[in-house]
Amino acid sequence: MADEQGIDALTMAGLAERLGVTAMALYRHVANKADLLDGVVELLLTEFSLPPPEIPWQERLASLAVNIRLSARRHPDVFPLLLQRPATTVEARRARDAVCVALVEAGVPGDRAAQVERLASTAILGFVISEVAGRFRNHARKQLDDDFEMLQSLLARLVHEAGQDR
Repeated sequence: MADEQGIDALTMAGLAERLGVTAMALYRHVANKADLLDGVVELLLTEFSLPPPEIPWQERLASLAVNIRLSARRHPDVFPLLLQRPATTVEARRARDAVCVALVEAGVPGDRAAQVERLASTAILGFVISEVAGRFRNHARKQLDDDFEMLQSLLARLVHEAGQDR
């Protein structure tokens, strides 16, 4: 529904109508619209598999970035929600936690991993949202791919430097 009509159209009443139930029936599953939006965040962050933990951390981080980009392309009108709402559900936090684990493996001290994850994730999310729903959406695919590759290189340097600042 949010993909078709936009995130603002996603209301308890509208969803209930679409599902053919009363709005009160939804309250057995979600407490309010905030819970509903948390569920959308979860769906966006769990529609792809996390990379296997046995592959090198660099490949895991690159895979996550590419999967986030692909998810944004599938849900361009909804994806900006990821910059507006934190991942609060257990399942939604799995992606963030996977990034933190990879960062620690890269040498980032545990107490800094969350900070580096926030910065890197915000950069990736900002780029992909700009690509699908913002100022980059009219750029050529080759330019976007080159820019995304450069962003990943810059973020790899951030990870390297964060690991050196012990």
